[in-house]
Amino acid sequence: MLVTKKYNFIIVDDNKLDSFIAEKIIKNTGKCNQVKTFHYGKEAIDFLASNQKPEHLSTIILVDIMMPIMSGFEFVEEFEKLPEEVKAGSSIYVMSSSISERDLNLVHNYSSVKQYLNKPLNSNNLALLLN
Repeated sequence: MLVTKKYNFIIVDDNKLDSFIAEKIIKNTGKCNQVKTFHYGKEAIDFLASNQKPEHLSTIILVDIMMPIMSGFEFVEEFEKLPEEVKAGSSIYVMSSSISERDLNLVHNYSSVKQYLNKPLNSNNLALLLN
């Protein structure tokens, strides 16, 4: 019997519609254990810092770059300060509807960021990162 690997997902996006769409796409993959959505980066950092990773599954974090209070890049900077045991098993993908050259270049400055994704998230982009 083939066992499908399941992931925990964390969506960090102030746009409620984009978050809703991403959550629906994620749940339809069949590879989702749990989805947590945060509209502010600080809430997500606090959640991660409390090390509440259910069942210690791999966690995929989708972060919008353009958010009020704490931008996606500021979120990544705070994430990289967390203890290794908290960061272990987590992969960050930053998302934006912007195709700013500056943003694309900044992504490479963070070791915890795996890839830049265009918003809104779609099933093709998600399938590529899950495979």
